[in-house]
Amino acid sequence: MVERVADEPQPPHRRARRARDLTSVGLRRFLPDGMARESLGWWLVTRAGIFLIAVSAPLLFNRGSDYPDVWRAWLQWDVWHFKAIAEFGYANGEPSGAPLAAFFPGLPMLMRAASWLGIGYVGGGVLISAIASAVAGIYLARLAQYEFPHALRFGPTAALIWFTAPVGVFLAAPYTEALFCAFAFPGWLAARQGKWGRAAILVALAATVRVSGIFLAFALVVEFATSKRRDWKKLPWLALPAVPVLGFMAYLKQVHGSWFAWQEAQEKGWAREFTMPWTSLMHTFEAATKGHFPADRTDWTWMFRAELVALAVGLILLVWLLWRRSWGEAAWVGSTIAAFVTSYWVYSLTRATLLWWPLWIGLAVLANRRPWLGRLYFALAIPLAVIWSCAFFTGRWAG
Repeated sequence: MVERVADEPQPPHRRARRARDLTSVGLRRFLPDGMARESLGWWLVTRAGIFLIAVSAPLLFNRGSDYPDVWRAWLQWDVWHFKAIAEFGYANGEPSGAPLAAFFPGLPMLMRAASWLGIGYVGGGVLISAIASAVAGIYLARLAQYEFPHALRFGPTAALIWFTAPVGVFLAAPYTEALFCAFAFPGWLAARQGKWGRAAILVALAATVRVSGIFLAFALVVEFATSKRRDWKKLPWLALPAVPVLGFMAYLKQVHGSWFAWQEAQEKGWAREFTMPWTSLMHTFEAATKGHFPADRTDWTWMFRAELVALAVGLILLVWLLWRRSWGEAAWVGSTIAAFVTSYWVYSLTRATLLWWPLWIGLAVLANRRPWLGRLYFALAIPLAVIWSCAFFTGRWAG
């Protein structure tokens, strides 16, 4: 029997069925797969919970006579500074009360663009974090599944653990964590797959968002040097993340007259001058145990204790990565920890844990192998996430 050749005319019903099949294949390219759909489901549930707290917390904890404006609950702490950059730029003094050169331009630029939708700068920031956290959650799931391909439904579990992190409110607020992860997670997945050009582009985009991009670029170089998939022809790509960093430094030189205006702003506004690690730890212990701050700011003392816990978690994670010989990821976590323990205090490390994809994948490994540990994590993490969210939305210091 002679087989039908490709150009041979076919009956109309077969041509119609073939057209439907091709259309279906084309649509599937643009629709999320099962793992992405499950991750997006967890994203939607957790975002709904955080938005409920954003509306409720200002009402529940208001002791004043004025009815609180619950829609201003998102405008807290660093959001003021991002809003000021989006609105006024870097050359208009300190409209938010702090040196704005301390913040990289990626998020404020997008907030300014999103404000053109008529939702304001803060609303634009909330929208950006919502989209970015969804993208990052999907790629965290894919990265986790790539690292542990034989574990069923493993990827969405990692995404869920990340979404329910104690400091997960910063994945919804107009902060840099969600946007940075939306570039960093797919960038690292590309590196693990040996797609170095794509990885370098994504890390360069991450470097426009926060200074952590410098540490991520360093980790990418270590990953390249130790990877079995390295391709020396792609080595020049690894210089790409330096471009946005040097570009931002050059811009600040024009505006403020110093190549190191970013570091000077950090020192002026947040006491992030170089400090020996043991001195930094001493200052942090004092703040966490001896009431270093006024009695009416016990939220600061509570948060410094959380910073010490985050430091301990980071050191345990670093040891685990070194034991697994995950050199690139160890470089990423280790360099981040080093940056935080060489400031006057160790603070904001709690938020930085959101950037450590090995932490959330490692917790998913524990939950997969010991389900009771997964249940224990959620039993602790979800109440802490509520506490952190309430603290943030009512103006307490939340790290």
